[in-house]
Amino acid sequence: MADNSVFHRPSYAQTLVRQLLQPGPLDQGLRSGVFLSGIRRIGKTTFIRQDFFPALLEHGALAVYVDLWTDRSRSPMALMLEAVRAAALELQQPTSTLVQKLRRVKGLNFGAAGISLGVQLDSIGTAGGATLADVFVELVRKAQGDVVLVIDEVQQAMASQDGQDMLFALKAARDNVNTATDLPGKLLIVGTGSHKSLVTDMATRRSQAFAGAHTASFEPLGKDYVDWLLKRVTAAGLAVPSLEAAFSGFRDMGSRPEELTKAVRQFQDEVAAGRAADADTAFATICATLATAAAELDIQAIEDAGELAVLAFSRIAAGQVRGLYAAETLASFSASLGREVSANDMTPAIDKLVAANLVVRKGHGSFEIADPFVKQVWVRLVQMRQTLGRESSP
Repeated sequence: MADNSVFHRPSYAQTLVRQLLQPGPLDQGLRSGVFLSGIRRIGKTTFIRQDFFPALLEHGALAVYVDLWTDRSRSPMALMLEAVRAAALELQQPTSTLVQKLRRVKGLNFGAAGISLGVQLDSIGTAGGATLADVFVELVRKAQGDVVLVIDEVQQAMASQDGQDMLFALKAARDNVNTATDLPGKLLIVGTGSHKSLVTDMATRRSQAFAGAHTASFEPLGKDYVDWLLKRVTAAGLAVPSLEAAFSGFRDMGSRPEELTKAVRQFQDEVAAGRAADADTAFATICATLATAAAELDIQAIEDAGELAVLAFSRIAAGQVRGLYAAETLASFSASLGREVSANDMTPAIDKLVAANLVVRKGHGSFEIADPFVKQVWVRLVQMRQTLGRESSP
């Protein structure tokens, strides 16, 4: 029975799965790896667990999931090995949901004892023990099809040597499996991350294990999700704004489901207190307030990066994605700060914004704001400060 408390995205899931497992002539590059980036709390993990995994299984693929954010006190390799062992152990349980589904989907008889791998799970990653390549070869062979490894918050692997070693080990495993001529499937790796600049670097820098992998932005929830939520709220006998007002507020809050739920909850208080005669206006005010509150940490990070970084961020947010090092721009910054600003001064300022996941390098000398939600809030804040400055001037 479907879980009606979860909004499902079957069409999006099926599209991604088909591109991955049944690539067309323009999708072959996805076999090198797929990296999806999107800001935190927009539903990536829920989508992966609730829609992407079931769709993979429908197509006969085995999915393995590891979240590098779940326990940042542990090394990425330790988390990876734990996830691989867990998937392998589940295959060995004849009554497990996974084995039952594989039996039904693929029509295979795995025997009464489940699927037994030809490697010692306890030895994975130890000196003289099985390697990740050994395990994934066995998983592909015994599951009789593709194995898809999903790494959530994949950019965490770049923060340590252990994590980078893990990525190179996975690349070796992928190459080992995918170049074999006697295996019934491929090893496909999908990474999701909230730090867009780092995720992009993983696929574009030649020094990275998955250089050349495909990168794309995670598709945020749309109006159909907002409509679904409003109908659930209405069915519970509660007040709601119009769909247009709710969707507009949802986008203003960064398309984050949790923030929309907060807004609808606060809207009930406004209605109960008689302060929502104009429902849509009241809801828009709630959303604007929540958006500013949600962006406070990012706003603080921008301002903590220094005056020059603030000016650079404002220029990028206003649409100047190139030319930050141009003489005209540097002269403008110099006039604003009352001191000379050189290209050498710009580099560390930009680097601070990139490291904080506030700005993304799109190419040489080209930048964009990492989170459109933060961009909207910042632009409004700048406009408000300019207005207050004009009103206070004699």
